[in-house]
Amino acid sequence: MKRIAPTRLAVSLLFVALGSASLSACAPLMLGGAAASALVATDRRTSGMQVEDQGIQLKSANRLRDALGGRGHINVNAYNRTVLLSGEVDSEADRLAAEQTVARVENVTKVINQLIVGPASTLGTRSNDVLVAGKVRATLVDARDLISNAFDIVVERGEVYLMGIVTEREAQRAAELTASIPGVKKVVKAFEIISEDELANRLPRPAGNSGTGTPPAN
Repeated sequence: MKRIAPTRLAVSLLFVALGSASLSACAPLMLGGAAASALVATDRRTSGMQVEDQGIQLKSANRLRDALGGRGHINVNAYNRTVLLSGEVDSEADRLAAEQTVARVENVTKVINQLIVGPASTLGTRSNDVLVAGKVRATLVDARDLISNAFDIVVERGEVYLMGIVTEREAQRAAELTASIPGVKKVVKAFEIISEDELANRLPRPAGNSGTGTPPAN
């Protein structure tokens, strides 16, 4: 049986909890200062963008309640001003109305409408989605060639939606790993793709590296 180092196991368990929380855009998430700072630092969005995305989620959820009168079961996830709508609504008219409502929210640049017309998912289905999200997050944490916090995970009815600012290699690798997990029915890639050079520019420079490429004078 493969053993996981204590530190790596602790990180894995932390991200399992985060994966579960990400199932609902309105789910509260409270972390200690050190853990929260680490997550903010490894997120590829700026801290300002992370705050803006939270605001977009709240505004979108409020306006959806006003527009649809509480009909349906809709989750809202915002990442870098792109909004993913998932869940169930009562009619095609409600599905279109939800997309149009969110598209009018300030600073939203794109809406990915994955709502389906049908009855709301059961409590059992949602509980299973929490378990699947935990498995996906733990798998990405354990992948040594990926930075797991670059990925935002949403699970609806066993279908996994992956968001994030990633390279093509990272997107393909994460999708392949996710598809191999028991309980995953489908993987939907909703990434913002950047080049390897762009990624290198986003990553923090090693301590003591001025970035100029000029060796010190003798």
